[in-house]
Amino acid sequence: MTALLLLPLLLPFALPALARRALDRLAPVAALWAVTLCAVALAGCSLAALGGFVLIGLLKLPLFAAFGELVRPLHTASDLVVLPAAATSVGVLAVCVWTLARSVLHQARAFGAARTQAGHRPAVGDLCVVDSPRPDAYALPGRPHRIVVTTAMLRSLDGREREVLFAHERAHNDGGHHYFLAAAELVAHCHPALRPVRETIRLAAERAADEAAAARVGDRRLTARAIARAALAGQAAHTERPDFVAAATTGPVPQRVQALLAAAPHRPRAGRAIAAVLLACTAVSCVAAAAGMADFHHRVEIAQGEENT
Repeated sequence: MTALLLLPLLLPFALPALARRALDRLAPVAALWAVTLCAVALAGCSLAALGGFVLIGLLKLPLFAAFGELVRPLHTASDLVVLPAAATSVGVLAVCVWTLARSVLHQARAFGAARTQAGHRPAVGDLCVVDSPRPDAYALPGRPHRIVVTTAMLRSLDGREREVLFAHERAHNDGGHHYFLAAAELVAHCHPALRPVRETIRLAAERAADEAAAARVGDRRLTARAIARAALAGQAAHTERPDFVAAATTGPVPQRVQALLAAAPHRPRAGRAIAAVLLACTAVSCVAAAAGMADFHHRVEIAQGEENT
């Protein structure tokens, strides 16, 4: 049982490298979906495993054993292993809850401020222009979706480059990329190994929007130039916005520009292979967590006298 619950805690350490390979070998949209779903599943399984260790440790204590109506000793690994694991799990879960609560409050305040700013400006369709000396542009989710761009950013780009910028930000809103970025922020607080995956998911979202913008304007070189100029202009901007708000100026821009200028390699076998590895990693974690909890439940029923050993 203990060994089974350890697997969901160890497997997330393999995801950062797998996520980077997935982004290299899969289409950006496919990589965005695959990496995000895998990260969410691994985070959920790791939390379940931590919760399992906590429950095992609690039922080792006489008070909780009586509360759980245990009439026999609960057969688990040695108390020298179980009790420290339970105490560590309590501490880890407490840190997760604390950091996540702080992040949610920060994100909520930043999102409210961004929506308020956009609501106080006249909008043309989904476009909201903010008079500011700092070049910036981002896709603001909500009802309705908004594309927020500053006057300084508009002055930094010519007419065709502005078209690319707007297409990029609309792709973020149309693709619901804020959901993926919010999920990335969530899983980063569930397991330390998943923190680097947050940046890979953000890059996948930007790559997906880059490709959508290039398809819309029909010119990959123009798209690359517009993204590079917008990012160069936006270096001086330090806008306070939520982490789940996507912007064309974020992420490793040179890597994005290189991807737009390079001919996309068609490697279906490599893509299928990395997708299979991600699926296997997720499946093993889910099965291990489910089997570990099922075994724990079975041992509790035995300790309660409901089943024979």
